[in-house]
Amino acid sequence: MPTSPTDLSCAPYSGLRVLDLSQGIAGPYCAQILWQQGADVVKVEPPDGDWGRHVGVVRDDQSALSIAYNVGKRGVCVDARQARGKTLLADMAGRADIVIQNFRPGVAERMGVGYDGLAERRPDLVYVSISGYGPDGPYAHAPASDSVMQADSGLMYANQTPAGEPRRIGLLMADIATALYAAQAASAALYQRARSGRGQHVQLNLFQACAALQVNDILAYGIAGEREAVAVSAPNGVFPTADARLSVLALNNDQFARLCRALDRPEWLADPALSSNAARMAQRERLHREMAEQLALHPASHWEERLSREDVLHARVRDYDGLAAHPQAAHLGLLEPLAQPGGTPLPYARAPGAAARRPLQAAPAIGQHTVEVLTEWGVAPAEIQAMLQAGVLRQADAGKESL
Repeated sequence: MPTSPTDLSCAPYSGLRVLDLSQGIAGPYCAQILWQQGADVVKVEPPDGDWGRHVGVVRDDQSALSIAYNVGKRGVCVDARQARGKTLLADMAGRADIVIQNFRPGVAERMGVGYDGLAERRPDLVYVSISGYGPDGPYAHAPASDSVMQADSGLMYANQTPAGEPRRIGLLMADIATALYAAQAASAALYQRARSGRGQHVQLNLFQACAALQVNDILAYGIAGEREAVAVSAPNGVFPTADARLSVLALNNDQFARLCRALDRPEWLADPALSSNAARMAQRERLHREMAEQLALHPASHWEERLSREDVLHARVRDYDGLAAHPQAAHLGLLEPLAQPGGTPLPYARAPGAAARRPLQAAPAIGQHTVEVLTEWGVAPAEIQAMLQAGVLRQADAGKESL
């Protein structure tokens, strides 16, 4: 398996302090990507925790969603509804290199951690704000979720059935895409700070991120005036074999010729009705019917060998067990064991491209590192204890700490 350095001196953000005030997916995943690049990420949660902890499949009081986007962070629990907690939160933000929040417009300001107030004290601060629709405008305060955004931004339209029925994409696509754009924009802001010493207020919203994700389809619609829910070439589809399903396609004449050789179909090559992609698109139903009949005669392994021999574009349609068993997944170390409380290690897929591969650390319990982090960040021990006793802070019980 290829390896990458584990020495954090190789990581570009080693020593960088990130204060993650966000909840859910877009903000937390942005912060988690920065952790994978070497940053020290402190996750601050209210006493009830990030709402993402309780959504979907849950193990040991933490959902798969919460684990996925908070691996490696250190957890601090602060009740910012109390005056002392609000003051502490602002003090922590003033000590960070990056602050990430994804509240609705105005909430961070009411919590005392809005950009303007912090930037007066720290003009070099990189501050990332993620919202649903942006800081102002007619939809600025509208509630937003991944499903809402997939509907409102055209993603469901892009994923319509051949009959034209809009469908939600079966991933948290709006949130995940926004997180990736946010991590890139934060990196650009850090580069600007390194050159000029100036910080930046990075503002993103899910609505814009979903539009950017669809730029090609939006342009194609602008040219054609409509969107057809069909493939761009033929043959191009998923076909059942005797024991599994294969995705098989040809994008141009050369690839079609290779497919004809793999399937032993010289008559297709000689057919003038199949001489170009446009012609083949007109014959798509015929091609797909004949391919489906042929591929169903033998197991997937038989066709994979023939298609690979001719370098035809194809892949077995896999579930997640199939992904784990993929030979290339084993070679790359694609799914790493994550020791997370509550059971056996879980398979974790890192963001690609990191210069150093940090050892994985479990996503924290609520307030798991409260005392450790605040002591490290310069809060007096007596003050920490007083706030713990007053319920302003929470330190997780030892039994809730990560392995």
